[in-house]
Amino acid sequence: MKPILFTVGEFSLHTFGVLVALGFMAGLWVASRNAVKAGFNGEFVYDLAPWLIGGGLLGARLLYVLSYWDRDFAGKPLGEVFAVWRGGLVFYGGLIGATAFTLIRLRMMRQPVWRVADCLAPSIALGHVFGRLGCLANGCCYGSPADVAWAIRYPRGHETFPLAALTPTAVHPAQLYEAALNLAYFGVLLWLFRRRRFDGQVFAGYLIGYAFIRTVAELFRGDYSQQSAPLAGVFTPGQTTSALILACGLSLWWWLRKRPVSFQP
Repeated sequence: MKPILFTVGEFSLHTFGVLVALGFMAGLWVASRNAVKAGFNGEFVYDLAPWLIGGGLLGARLLYVLSYWDRDFAGKPLGEVFAVWRGGLVFYGGLIGATAFTLIRLRMMRQPVWRVADCLAPSIALGHVFGRLGCLANGCCYGSPADVAWAIRYPRGHETFPLAALTPTAVHPAQLYEAALNLAYFGVLLWLFRRRRFDGQVFAGYLIGYAFIRTVAELFRGDYSQQSAPLAGVFTPGQTTSALILACGLSLWWWLRKRPVSFQP
């Protein structure tokens, strides 16, 4: 756990923010290469970057703030509410925000939405790998108690090691589980991109696959508060949202599959 890389005076460089930035850059690079293969100018993806980044950060932070308003943000100054570099982002909020903002931009540019979405889809999984590594360094999104050889222990003061406790609670490295699954799925999506049969197939495939990944990863999460406790004592908020994302992915796949793929914009 290393939430801050270094501090100079009043300035602190947060590990989470650095890793999220690296994830965006890596994702944009991969997406630009996919765009060339799909018949676009590679620079086209970088023109979308402000919309992807802005929509992603806004959506991810907004959903987090709404979820934990009473616990963490009520009465806090506005600067605290939007301090995203310290962590506190909800991935599904980021996915929804980035999708909405980019959709608006693509409509303005009169570009083929689903073909561009296919170029971007593998990068979402890759960027998520960096994000979960940032969560590990930040100590958030931690796992449930575990009695396995690879369990991890956080330092004193963390939620899993209260100041009054004598020993830390060993927990699953849930962030690493999800990072590994996303990295593997990134490879699957690149493979699918080269073999896609219709525009939107890779993006729909991402939604379907990630819904399963998140559902599995949630089984090892231990950071849920009273505000985000499992629904009806069974499903976590992430699993509930995953069900909706799965439905969206399957619907998109069914709706778009009759459209032929085209390699020219």
